[in-house]
Amino acid sequence: MPKPSKGKDELEIRRRDQLYRLIISQLFYDGFKDAAFKLCEIFKPHPTCPPSDRLLQITQLSLQLEEERNEKANKTAVAPISGIDLEFETEVQSISAEAALYETCYVTAHKAACRAATFHHSGQLIATGSEDASIKILDVERMLAKSATPPELIAMETPQQQMENHPVIRTLYDHNDEISCLDFHPTEQILASGSKDYTVKLFEYSKPSVKKAYKSIQEVQPIRCLSFHPSGDFLLVGVNHPTLRLYDVNTFQSYVANDPIYQHSAPVTDVKWAPNGKMFVTCGKDGDIKLYDGVSLKCFNTFKNAHDSKEVTSVVFSKNSKYVLSSGKDSLVKLWELSTNRCLIVYTGAGATGRMDHRTRATFNHTEDYVLFPDEKTTSLCCWDSRNAERQRLLGLGHNGVVRSIVHSPTGPAFMSCSDDCRARFWYRKATAD
Repeated sequence: MPKPSKGKDELEIRRRDQLYRLIISQLFYDGFKDAAFKLCEIFKPHPTCPPSDRLLQITQLSLQLEEERNEKANKTAVAPISGIDLEFETEVQSISAEAALYETCYVTAHKAACRAATFHHSGQLIATGSEDASIKILDVERMLAKSATPPELIAMETPQQQMENHPVIRTLYDHNDEISCLDFHPTEQILASGSKDYTVKLFEYSKPSVKKAYKSIQEVQPIRCLSFHPSGDFLLVGVNHPTLRLYDVNTFQSYVANDPIYQHSAPVTDVKWAPNGKMFVTCGKDGDIKLYDGVSLKCFNTFKNAHDSKEVTSVVFSKNSKYVLSSGKDSLVKLWELSTNRCLIVYTGAGATGRMDHRTRATFNHTEDYVLFPDEKTTSLCCWDSRNAERQRLLGLGHNGVVRSIVHSPTGPAFMSCSDDCRARFWYRKATAD
Protein backbone atom coordinates (compact mmCIF):
# COMPACT_ATOMS: atom_id res chain seq x y z
CA MET A 1 0.00 0.00 0.00
CA PRO A 2 1.57 3.35 -1.00
CA LYS A 3 2.50 5.76 1.77
CA PRO A 4 0.93 9.22 1.82
CA SER A 5 3.15 11.90 0.34
CA LYS A 6 5.17 14.23 2.54
CA GLY A 7 3.09 17.16 1.30
CA LYS A 8 -0.14 15.53 2.44
CA ASP A 9 1.36 14.78 5.88
CA GLU A 10 2.43 18.39 6.34
CA LEU A 11 -1.00 19.63 5.23
CA GLU A 12 -2.76 17.37 7.75
CA ILE A 13 -0.44 18.55 10.55
CA ARG A 14 -1.17 22.18 9.70
CA ARG A 15 -4.94 21.52 9.66
CA ARG A 16 -4.84 19.74 13.00
CA ASP A 17 -2.83 22.60 14.47
CA GLN A 18 -5.43 25.02 13.12
CA LEU A 19 -8.23 22.92 14.62
CA TYR A 20 -6.62 22.94 18.09
CA ARG A 21 -6.11 26.70 17.87
CA LEU A 22 -9.80 27.16 16.93
CA ILE A 23 -10.87 25.03 19.93
CA ILE A 24 -8.73 27.07 22.34
CA SER A 25 -9.96 30.37 20.87
CA GLN A 26 -13.57 29.24 21.15
CA LEU A 27 -13.10 28.21 24.80
CA PHE A 28 -11.61 31.66 25.59
CA TYR A 29 -14.49 33.32 23.71
CA ASP A 30 -17.11 31.33 25.66
CA GLY A 31 -15.50 32.11 29.03
CA PHE A 32 -13.96 28.68 29.76
CA LYS A 33 -10.56 30.13 30.60
CA ASP A 34 -9.35 27.28 32.84
CA ALA A 35 -10.00 24.67 30.14
CA ALA A 36 -8.36 26.91 27.51
CA PHE A 37 -5.23 27.42 29.63
CA LYS A 38 -4.93 23.65 30.24
CA LEU A 39 -5.07 22.98 26.49
CA CYS A 40 -2.47 25.73 25.94
CA GLU A 41 -0.15 23.90 28.35
CA ILE A 42 -0.61 20.68 26.38
CA PHE A 43 -0.40 21.99 22.77
CA LYS A 44 1.76 25.10 23.40
CA PRO A 45 0.31 27.08 20.47
CA HIS A 46 2.45 29.81 18.91
CA PRO A 47 1.50 32.56 18.53
CA THR A 48 -1.09 32.68 21.32
CA CYS A 49 -4.78 32.12 20.54
CA PRO A 50 -7.05 35.17 20.92
CA PRO A 51 -10.75 34.76 21.88
CA SER A 52 -12.80 33.98 18.75
CA ASP A 53 -16.10 32.25 17.82
CA ARG A 54 -14.86 31.23 14.36
CA LEU A 55 -15.14 27.52 15.26
CA LEU A 56 -18.84 27.98 16.06
CA GLN A 57 -19.42 29.77 12.74
CA ILE A 58 -17.63 27.02 10.78
CA THR A 59 -19.61 24.32 12.62
CA GLN A 60 -22.94 26.03 11.96
CA LEU A 61 -22.15 26.37 8.26
CA SER A 62 -21.04 22.73 8.02
CA LEU A 63 -24.19 21.47 9.76
CA GLN A 64 -26.35 23.55 7.45
CA LEU A 65 -24.64 22.11 4.36
CA GLU A 66 -24.93 18.59 5.78
CA GLU A 67 -28.65 19.07 6.46
CA GLU A 68 -29.27 20.32 2.91
CA ARG A 69 -27.38 17.34 1.50
CA ASN A 70 -29.39 14.91 3.65
CA GLU A 71 -32.68 16.49 2.58
CA LYS A 72 -31.74 16.04 -1.08
CA ALA A 73 -30.76 12.44 -0.41
CA ASN A 74 -34.04 11.74 1.37
CA LYS A 75 -36.08 13.17 -1.50
CA THR A 76 -34.33 10.99 -4.05
CA ALA A 77 -34.67 7.96 -1.77
CA VAL A 78 -38.44 8.30 -1.43
CA ALA A 79 -39.21 8.77 -5.13
CA PRO A 80 -38.74 5.18 -6.39
CA ILE A 81 -41.25 3.67 -3.91
CA SER A 82 -44.30 2.47 -5.80
CA GLY A 83 -47.72 1.99 -4.27
CA ILE A 84 -50.97 0.23 -4.92
CA ASP A 85 -52.21 0.10 -8.54
CA LEU A 86 -55.00 -2.39 -9.19
CA GLU A 87 -55.07 -1.73 -12.93
CA PHE A 88 -52.13 -4.08 -13.09
CA GLU A 89 -51.31 -7.29 -11.25
CA THR A 90 -53.33 -7.68 -8.02
CA GLU A 91 -51.43 -10.72 -6.72
CA VAL A 92 -48.32 -8.75 -5.91
CA GLN A 93 -45.75 -10.08 -3.45
CA SER A 94 -45.66 -7.79 -0.40
CA ILE A 95 -42.24 -6.19 -0.01
CA SER A 96 -42.76 -4.89 3.53
CA ALA A 97 -43.56 -6.34 6.93
CA GLU A 98 -47.09 -6.66 8.30
CA ALA A 99 -47.97 -4.54 11.33
CA ALA A 100 -47.81 -7.46 13.80
CA LEU A 101 -44.00 -7.53 13.37
CA TYR A 102 -43.50 -3.94 14.52
CA GLU A 103 -42.18 -3.20 18.03
CA THR A 104 -42.55 -0.25 20.39
CA CYS A 105 -39.31 1.73 20.37
CA TYR A 106 -40.30 4.84 22.29
CA VAL A 107 -43.21 6.22 24.30
CA THR A 108 -43.79 9.92 24.97
CA ALA A 109 -46.44 11.26 27.34
CA HIS A 110 -48.53 14.42 27.22
CA LYS A 111 -50.46 15.77 30.22
CA ALA A 112 -53.80 14.98 28.58
CA ALA A 113 -55.24 12.88 25.74
CA CYS A 114 -53.05 12.70 22.60
CA ARG A 115 -55.23 12.87 19.49
CA ALA A 116 -53.17 14.20 16.58
CA ALA A 117 -49.92 13.29 14.86
CA THR A 118 -48.14 13.71 11.54
CA PHE A 119 -44.89 12.57 9.89
CA HIS A 120 -42.48 14.85 8.07
CA HIS A 121 -42.20 13.94 4.35
CA SER A 122 -38.62 12.73 4.97
CA GLY A 123 -39.81 10.31 7.66
CA GLN A 124 -37.25 11.77 10.09
CA LEU A 125 -39.58 13.84 12.30
CA ILE A 126 -42.97 13.30 13.94
CA ALA A 127 -45.22 15.91 15.55
CA THR A 128 -47.82 14.99 18.16
CA GLY A 129 -50.60 17.17 19.56
CA SER A 130 -52.60 16.88 22.76
CA GLU A 131 -55.68 18.01 24.57
CA ASP A 132 -53.25 19.80 26.92
CA ALA A 133 -52.65 22.29 24.03
CA SER A 134 -48.98 21.28 23.63
CA ILE A 135 -47.15 20.05 20.54
CA LYS A 136 -44.08 17.81 20.59
CA ILE A 137 -41.66 17.27 17.71
CA LEU A 138 -39.72 14.01 17.92
CA ASP A 139 -36.60 12.91 16.06
CA VAL A 140 -36.95 9.39 14.63
CA GLU A 141 -33.22 8.59 14.67
CA ARG A 142 -32.96 9.59 18.33
CA MET A 143 -35.93 7.37 19.24
CA LEU A 144 -34.31 4.41 17.47
CA ALA A 145 -30.95 5.15 19.13
CA LYS A 146 -32.62 5.38 22.54
CA SER A 147 -34.31 2.00 22.09
CA ALA A 148 -30.99 0.40 21.08
CA THR A 149 -28.99 1.84 24.01
CA PRO A 150 -28.68 -0.36 27.14
CA PRO A 151 -30.33 1.15 30.25
CA GLU A 152 -27.03 1.12 32.16
CA LEU A 153 -25.45 3.37 29.51
CA ILE A 154 -28.45 5.72 29.52
CA ALA A 155 -28.11 5.99 33.32
CA MET A 156 -24.49 7.12 32.91
CA GLU A 157 -25.31 10.03 30.58
CA THR A 158 -24.53 13.53 31.78
CA PRO A 159 -27.34 16.14 31.80
CA GLN A 160 -25.80 17.63 28.66
CA GLN A 161 -25.78 14.25 26.90
CA GLN A 162 -29.37 13.58 28.00
CA MET A 163 -30.46 16.85 26.43
CA GLU A 164 -28.52 16.21 23.21
CA ASN A 165 -29.88 12.65 22.87
CA HIS A 166 -33.48 13.29 23.95
CA PRO A 167 -35.93 12.31 21.19
CA VAL A 168 -38.23 15.28 21.88
CA ILE A 169 -36.39 18.11 20.11
CA ARG A 170 -39.11 20.78 20.44
CA THR A 171 -42.12 21.40 22.66
CA LEU A 172 -44.37 24.16 21.36
CA TYR A 173 -46.91 26.10 23.41
CA ASP A 174 -49.06 28.68 21.68
CA HIS A 175 -52.60 27.27 21.71
CA ASN A 176 -55.23 27.61 24.43
CA ASP A 177 -57.14 24.40 23.74
CA GLU A 178 -56.81 20.89 22.29
CA ILE A 179 -54.59 20.36 19.24
CA SER A 180 -56.85 18.73 16.65
CA CYS A 181 -54.61 18.48 13.56
CA LEU A 182 -51.01 18.91 12.37
CA ASP A 183 -49.16 19.01 9.05
CA PHE A 184 -45.53 19.67 8.06
CA HIS A 185 -44.79 22.07 5.21
CA PRO A 186 -43.49 20.00 2.26
CA THR A 187 -40.37 22.12 1.58
CA GLU A 188 -39.81 24.55 4.47
CA GLN A 189 -39.12 23.88 8.16
CA ILE A 190 -42.63 24.92 9.15
CA LEU A 191 -45.30 23.07 11.12
CA ALA A 192 -48.99 24.00 10.86
CA SER A 193 -51.32 23.20 13.76
CA GLY A 194 -55.07 23.51 14.18
CA SER A 195 -56.85 23.73 17.51
CA LYS A 196 -60.22 23.89 19.20
CA ASP A 197 -59.22 27.43 20.24
CA TYR A 198 -60.37 28.56 16.72
CA THR A 199 -56.82 29.21 15.44
CA VAL A 200 -54.36 27.80 12.93
CA LYS A 201 -50.73 28.50 13.83
CA LEU A 202 -47.49 28.16 11.88
CA PHE A 203 -44.23 27.42 13.71
CA GLU A 204 -40.63 27.71 12.45
CA TYR A 205 -39.46 24.64 14.34
CA SER A 206 -35.85 24.81 13.06
CA LYS A 207 -35.06 27.47 15.67
CA PRO A 208 -34.37 25.84 19.09
CA SER A 209 -35.60 28.85 21.04
CA VAL A 210 -38.97 29.03 19.28
CA LYS A 211 -42.00 28.25 21.46
CA LYS A 212 -44.53 30.54 19.80
CA ALA A 213 -45.93 30.64 16.26
CA TYR A 214 -44.75 33.24 13.76
CA LYS A 215 -48.22 33.37 12.18
CA SER A 216 -51.71 32.84 13.60
CA ILE A 217 -54.91 32.54 11.55
CA GLN A 218 -58.08 33.33 13.46
CA GLU A 219 -61.18 31.33 12.51
CA VAL A 220 -64.78 31.52 13.73
CA GLN A 221 -65.08 27.81 14.58
CA PRO A 222 -62.85 25.13 16.14
CA ILE A 223 -60.34 23.72 13.63
CA ARG A 224 -60.91 20.08 12.65
CA CYS A 225 -58.40 19.35 9.86
CA LEU A 226 -55.78 20.93 7.58
CA SER A 227 -53.53 19.93 4.68
CA PHE A 228 -50.63 21.61 2.82
CA HIS A 229 -50.60 21.62 -0.97
CA PRO A 230 -47.61 19.57 -2.31
CA SER A 231 -45.99 22.86 -3.40
CA GLY A 232 -46.44 24.35 0.07
CA ASP A 233 -48.13 27.46 -1.39
CA PHE A 234 -51.63 26.70 -0.14
CA LEU A 235 -53.23 25.36 3.04
CA LEU A 236 -56.69 23.79 3.22
CA VAL A 237 -58.48 24.22 6.54
CA GLY A 238 -61.65 22.48 7.72
CA VAL A 239 -63.52 23.85 10.74
CA ASN A 240 -66.64 22.85 12.67
CA HIS A 241 -68.72 24.04 9.71
CA PRO A 242 -69.52 22.71 6.20
CA THR A 243 -67.51 25.45 4.42
CA LEU A 244 -63.89 24.62 3.59
CA ARG A 245 -61.22 27.35 3.54
CA LEU A 246 -58.21 27.64 1.23
CA TYR A 247 -55.38 29.93 2.41
CA ASP A 248 -52.54 31.35 0.34
CA VAL A 249 -49.52 30.62 2.56
CA ASN A 250 -47.64 33.68 1.28
CA THR A 251 -50.40 36.31 1.64
CA PHE A 252 -52.76 34.39 3.99
CA GLN A 253 -55.68 35.47 1.86
CA SER A 254 -58.66 33.12 2.28
CA TYR A 255 -60.76 31.57 -0.51
CA VAL A 256 -63.99 29.55 -0.37
CA ALA A 257 -66.16 27.94 -3.06
CA ASN A 258 -68.74 30.50 -4.17
CA ASP A 259 -71.59 28.02 -4.54
CA PRO A 260 -73.05 26.21 -1.47
CA ILE A 261 -73.88 23.24 -3.69
CA TYR A 262 -70.21 22.24 -3.55
CA GLN A 263 -70.16 22.07 0.26
CA HIS A 264 -70.91 19.36 2.78
CA SER A 265 -74.17 19.59 4.72
CA ALA A 266 -72.34 19.10 8.05
CA PRO A 267 -68.86 19.89 9.43
CA VAL A 268 -65.81 18.67 7.49
CA THR A 269 -63.89 15.97 9.43
CA ASP A 270 -60.82 15.47 7.20
CA VAL A 271 -59.15 16.95 4.12
CA LYS A 272 -56.16 15.84 2.01
CA TRP A 273 -54.44 17.12 -1.11
CA ALA A 274 -53.65 14.58 -3.82
CA PRO A 275 -49.90 13.95 -4.26
CA ASN A 276 -50.18 15.30 -7.82
CA GLY A 277 -51.63 18.57 -6.45
CA LYS A 278 -54.49 18.64 -8.98
CA MET A 279 -57.33 17.86 -6.57
CA PHE A 280 -58.23 17.33 -2.93
CA VAL A 281 -60.66 15.14 -1.02
CA THR A 282 -62.84 15.86 2.00
CA CYS A 283 -65.16 13.87 4.23
CA GLY A 284 -67.77 15.00 6.71
CA LYS A 285 -70.18 14.25 9.49
CA ASP A 286 -72.86 14.07 6.81
CA GLY A 287 -71.40 10.72 5.71
CA ASP A 288 -70.23 11.95 2.29
CA ILE A 289 -66.84 11.98 0.58
CA LYS A 290 -66.23 14.83 -1.89
CA LEU A 291 -63.56 15.39 -4.53
CA TYR A 292 -62.66 18.93 -5.60
CA ASP A 293 -60.70 20.51 -8.42
CA GLY A 294 -57.61 22.10 -6.90
CA VAL A 295 -57.85 25.30 -8.97
CA SER A 296 -61.57 26.11 -9.21
CA LEU A 297 -62.49 24.56 -5.81
CA LYS A 298 -65.50 23.00 -7.55
CA CYS A 299 -66.71 19.61 -6.37
CA PHE A 300 -66.60 17.21 -9.33
CA ASN A 301 -67.61 14.01 -7.54
CA THR A 302 -69.44 12.94 -4.37
CA PHE A 303 -69.66 9.49 -2.79
CA LYS A 304 -72.98 9.78 -0.96
CA ASN A 305 -73.45 7.85 2.29
CA ALA A 306 -69.98 6.39 1.79
CA HIS A 307 -70.06 4.51 5.11
CA ASP A 308 -73.70 3.51 5.45
CA SER A 309 -74.73 7.06 6.40
CA LYS A 310 -72.29 7.02 9.34
CA GLU A 311 -69.75 9.81 9.85
CA VAL A 312 -66.65 9.46 7.66
CA THR A 313 -63.62 9.99 9.88
CA SER A 314 -60.59 9.99 7.54
CA VAL A 315 -59.58 10.14 3.88
CA VAL A 316 -56.17 9.78 2.24
CA PHE A 317 -54.96 9.45 -1.36
CA SER A 318 -52.73 6.67 -2.66
CA LYS A 319 -49.29 7.76 -3.90
CA ASN A 320 -50.43 7.68 -7.55
CA SER A 321 -53.57 9.78 -6.81
CA LYS A 322 -55.77 7.03 -8.35
CA TYR A 323 -57.42 5.87 -5.12
CA VAL A 324 -58.82 7.25 -1.88
CA LEU A 325 -58.74 5.24 1.35
CA SER A 326 -61.53 6.15 3.80
CA SER A 327 -62.64 5.09 7.27
CA GLY A 328 -65.93 5.64 9.07
CA LYS A 329 -67.77 5.17 12.32
CA ASP A 330 -69.25 1.98 10.85
CA SER A 331 -65.84 0.36 11.68
CA LEU A 332 -65.14 -0.17 7.98
CA VAL A 333 -62.27 0.93 5.78
CA LYS A 334 -62.91 1.36 2.04
CA LEU A 335 -60.80 1.83 -1.09
CA TRP A 336 -62.37 4.04 -3.76
CA GLU A 337 -61.26 4.05 -7.40
CA LEU A 338 -61.56 7.56 -8.83
CA SER A 339 -61.57 6.62 -12.53
CA THR A 340 -64.69 4.44 -12.12
CA ASN A 341 -66.28 6.30 -9.16
CA ARG A 342 -66.82 3.14 -7.16
CA CYS A 343 -65.76 1.36 -4.00
CA LEU A 344 -63.35 -1.39 -5.03
CA ILE A 345 -62.50 -3.03 -1.69
CA VAL A 346 -64.04 -3.09 1.80
CA TYR A 347 -61.74 -4.01 4.69
CA THR A 348 -63.89 -5.60 7.41
CA GLY A 349 -63.48 -7.00 10.91
CA ALA A 350 -62.15 -4.01 12.81
CA GLY A 351 -65.12 -3.64 15.16
CA ALA A 352 -67.22 -6.15 17.06
CA THR A 353 -70.38 -4.03 17.01
CA GLY A 354 -69.96 -2.24 13.70
CA ARG A 355 -70.51 1.12 15.37
CA MET A 356 -67.73 3.33 16.73
CA ASP A 357 -68.09 6.03 19.37
CA HIS A 358 -64.91 7.97 18.54
CA ARG A 359 -63.15 9.15 15.41
CA THR A 360 -59.94 7.47 14.37
CA ARG A 361 -57.92 7.14 11.18
CA ALA A 362 -57.05 4.53 8.57
CA THR A 363 -53.75 4.67 6.72
CA PHE A 364 -51.52 2.83 4.25
CA ASN A 365 -48.08 1.62 5.25
CA HIS A 366 -45.13 3.19 3.40
CA THR A 367 -45.28 0.76 0.44
CA GLU A 368 -49.11 0.66 0.36
CA ASP A 369 -48.97 -3.14 0.68
CA TYR A 370 -51.07 -2.94 3.85
CA VAL A 371 -53.96 -0.97 5.28
CA LEU A 372 -53.89 -0.18 9.02
CA PHE A 373 -56.83 0.73 11.28
CA PRO A 374 -57.16 0.54 15.10
CA ASP A 375 -60.00 -1.43 16.72
CA GLU A 376 -61.74 0.88 19.19
CA LYS A 377 -62.94 -1.86 21.56
CA THR A 378 -59.69 -3.83 21.92
CA THR A 379 -57.10 -1.07 21.16
CA SER A 380 -55.50 -3.57 18.76
CA LEU A 381 -54.28 -2.63 15.32
CA CYS A 382 -56.03 -4.33 12.40
CA CYS A 383 -53.96 -4.94 9.28
CA TRP A 384 -55.12 -6.04 5.83
CA ASP A 385 -53.43 -6.81 2.54
CA SER A 386 -54.38 -3.67 0.60
CA ARG A 387 -54.98 -5.52 -2.68
CA ASN A 388 -57.22 -8.40 -1.57
CA ALA A 389 -58.41 -7.33 1.93
CA GLU A 390 -56.98 -10.47 3.54
CA ARG A 391 -56.78 -10.00 7.30
CA GLN A 392 -53.32 -10.18 8.84
CA ARG A 393 -52.43 -10.77 12.49
CA LEU A 394 -53.56 -8.24 15.08
CA LEU A 395 -51.02 -6.07 16.89
CA GLY A 396 -51.77 -5.16 20.52
CA LEU A 397 -50.98 -1.44 20.74
CA GLY A 398 -50.49 -1.41 24.52
CA HIS A 399 -52.63 1.70 25.11
CA ASN A 400 -54.99 2.03 28.08
CA GLY A 401 -57.42 4.22 26.18
CA VAL A 402 -59.00 4.64 22.77
CA VAL A 403 -56.48 5.06 19.94
CA ARG A 404 -57.51 8.33 18.30
CA SER A 405 -54.85 8.67 15.62
CA ILE A 406 -52.40 6.48 13.76
CA VAL A 407 -49.91 7.78 11.18
CA HIS A 408 -47.42 5.72 9.20
CA SER A 409 -44.04 6.92 7.98
CA PRO A 410 -43.99 7.74 4.25
CA THR A 411 -40.46 6.36 3.87
CA GLY A 412 -39.94 3.37 6.17
CA PRO A 413 -41.45 0.70 8.45
CA ALA A 414 -42.56 2.97 11.30
CA PHE A 415 -45.77 4.42 12.68
CA MET A 416 -47.03 6.47 15.62
CA SER A 417 -50.17 5.62 17.62
CA CYS A 418 -51.86 8.30 19.76
CA SER A 419 -54.34 7.56 22.52
CA ASP A 420 -56.65 9.03 25.11
CA ASP A 421 -54.28 7.48 27.71
CA CYS A 422 -52.09 10.60 27.09
CA ARG A 423 -49.39 8.60 25.34
CA ALA A 424 -47.96 8.45 21.83
CA ARG A 425 -46.12 5.22 21.02
CA PHE A 426 -43.52 4.99 18.25
CA TRP A 427 -43.46 1.61 16.48
CA TYR A 428 -40.74 0.29 14.20
CA ARG A 429 -39.94 -2.90 12.29
CA LYS A 430 -36.32 -3.60 13.20
CA ALA A 431 -34.19 -4.95 10.36
CA THR A 432 -32.36 -7.32 12.72
CA ALA A 433 -35.60 -9.24 13.19
CA ASP A 434 -35.86 -10.09 9.47
